[in-house]
Amino acid sequence: MATTNTSASAPASGLREFWFYFSVNRGAVIGLTVFAILVFVAIFAPWIAPFPPDEQFRDALLKPPIWDAAADPRFILGTDPVGRDMLSRLIHGARYSLFIGFFVVVGALIVGVVLGVLAGYFRGWVDVLIMRIMDIILAFPPLLLALVLVAILGPGLFNAMIAIALVLQPHFARLVRAAVMAEKSREYVAAAKLSGAGHFRLMMVTILPNCLGPLIVQATLSFSNAILEAAALGFLGMGAQPPTPEWGTMLASAREFILKAPWVVTFPGLAILITVLAINLIGDGLRDALDPKLKRS
Repeated sequence: MATTNTSASAPASGLREFWFYFSVNRGAVIGLTVFAILVFVAIFAPWIAPFPPDEQFRDALLKPPIWDAAADPRFILGTDPVGRDMLSRLIHGARYSLFIGFFVVVGALIVGVVLGVLAGYFRGWVDVLIMRIMDIILAFPPLLLALVLVAILGPGLFNAMIAIALVLQPHFARLVRAAVMAEKSREYVAAAKLSGAGHFRLMMVTILPNCLGPLIVQATLSFSNAILEAAALGFLGMGAQPPTPEWGTMLASAREFILKAPWVVTFPGLAILITVLAINLIGDGLRDALDPKLKRS
């Protein structure tokens, strides 16, 4: 009975230790709070937004925010050049940005982990082939390479996400390769070999779970990079296409009104800034909590 209680309390004590080191970083806690609010807003966007994101009010073109004397009280953050409510489009835009980040990170993580495990485990020509391909991808500026890939695949949100995932996955591959190489020589791996474990079990069941700490931090930081890259592609007209309420696309469609109606550019830019900053703060907290070398005494 005592053994059962001890084993059951181990995960709880691990979570408490993780939260202690994470919460010491107040910026990480603030970032987590902001991100949780963004997730809530994205999930319940149809019920939170005052209007549908594509509804146009022809009698209210480029109305300023509510604190301006010429504002329309129906539109808290004003309207865009075709009379759509800015607040509603920003709320629905959170859905697209968070979905983009999630899709890209999952795709890049799967491809990068598989390649990194193969390179680190088998070494030899497999390692050389995979790593040289990763080096070629990393030799190009990420946005430029993503633009080339989207130009080949065709403009659109889905193609932009595929391109960004391909651009980001070398970071996961190199990280996993280094972790697998370090773990492969440990005693528990030798014991698993002696017990008859095959290559697949050794790679995916024995070694990979011990490499999750750095992967979680990298995935968090890649999440913010994916949102930025998608916003940049949308701004350049190669990502989400109008009238999709994606923040980068909103910036692109409003850039000609930056002097006449600065709010149509300011609010999407602030949304991107706040989201990316919150995710980066979470990444810093995760690094402090998961890396033993950085844990505070």
